[in-house]
Amino acid sequence: MRPQPANPQWPELNWQDWHATGDTLHRWMQVVGKVQLALTPLVNHWWNVTFHVTARGLTTLPIPYRAGAFEMAFDFVDHALLIESSAGGRERIALQPMSVAAFYAEVMARLKRLDIDVHIWTMPCEIADAVRFEDDHGHASYDRHYVQRFWHALLQTHRIFNGFRAQFMGKVSPVHFFWGSFDLAITRFSGRPAPPHPGVAPNTANWVMREAYSHEVSSCGFWPGNGGYGRAAFYSYAYPEPSGFAAARLRTSGAFYDQQVSEYVLPYDAVRTAADPDSALMEFLEDTYAAAADAAGWDRHALERMPGHSERHASA
Repeated sequence: MRPQPANPQWPELNWQDWHATGDTLHRWMQVVGKVQLALTPLVNHWWNVTFHVTARGLTTLPIPYRAGAFEMAFDFVDHALLIESSAGGRERIALQPMSVAAFYAEVMARLKRLDIDVHIWTMPCEIADAVRFEDDHGHASYDRHYVQRFWHALLQTHRIFNGFRAQFMGKVSPVHFFWGSFDLAITRFSGRPAPPHPGVAPNTANWVMREAYSHEVSSCGFWPGNGGYGRAAFYSYAYPEPSGFAAARLRTSGAFYDQQVSEYVLPYDAVRTAADPDSALMEFLEDTYAAAADAAGWDRHALERMPGHSERHASA
C-alpha cells in the first residue's frame, strides 16, 4: 500500500518499509561524496566531505575546481541531483528508480559536460559486502514518498541539534550528514587529544578512523534505520568512553545504553510519539553529554554557555 503523504512534523519512518530505497540512496550519496572527497583539502575529522541539510534536501559545500567551484545538491522536493558551477553551467539528474551503476555513470558524464574531470575510488565505504559503483546493478530503488519522510526527519533533527550546538562554546562540529555511515551528527570536543582509535569500518582504513577520533569527544546523531540498532534512532556516545558513562540515569523515556554498540540509544518512535518531541530529544542530548563530560572530567564551566543564553539572544 502506498504510504500517506509525509507529515513534516516527525513523520513515521519505518526502515523495513523503505530499506531498498535507503540502501540505494546511501550508495548514490557516496558517489557524490567521493567527488567532494577527491577535490577538497582535508579538514579536521573529515568535516570537508560531509553534506549539509537545506530547505530542499542535502548539499555539498562549494567544491573548488581550477579557478572556480561547483556544488552538488540532492533536491528532495523536485527529486533531482543538481550540479551547478561558478562558470554558469548547470546539470540536472532526475532521482528515480535506477541502479547505482547507472547513477554513477550519469554523474560522471554530467561532470564532464561541465568540464570537470575527477577520478574517485568506486568502492563504497563503511558498507559490508559492498560492490563497486560501476558493477552495482542490484540497488535500484527510489520511493520519493519515503525519501521525503527521511528528509523531513532530517529537518526536524537538524533544528534540535542546532539548538543543542548553540549551548556549547568549545570546539564543536557543524550539524552535518556523513555519507559513509549515512547519519546526521554533531560532535562536542573537550579539547584534549584521544588515544589512537582501534576500530575499522568496512572498506575504511584505520588511519581514517584515527583522524575522525583524534580528540576526545561526546558525539550524538540520528540513524534513519541503517545503524547498529536496526531501526530509526538517535544515538550518543563518548570516545574514549569514560568509566561510569554507561550507568548514567537519563530523564528521557525509552532511552537506554545498548551494550552491543556501546552507545546510548533513543528510538525515533519514542521521540515521534512523545507529548513534546522537541523536549524529549533535547533532554536525551543534554543528559548523555553531561554523563560523558562529568565522567571524563571536562571543564564544563569553560566550554558551555549559561543556560538560556542562546534563547535570550535569539529573542532580543
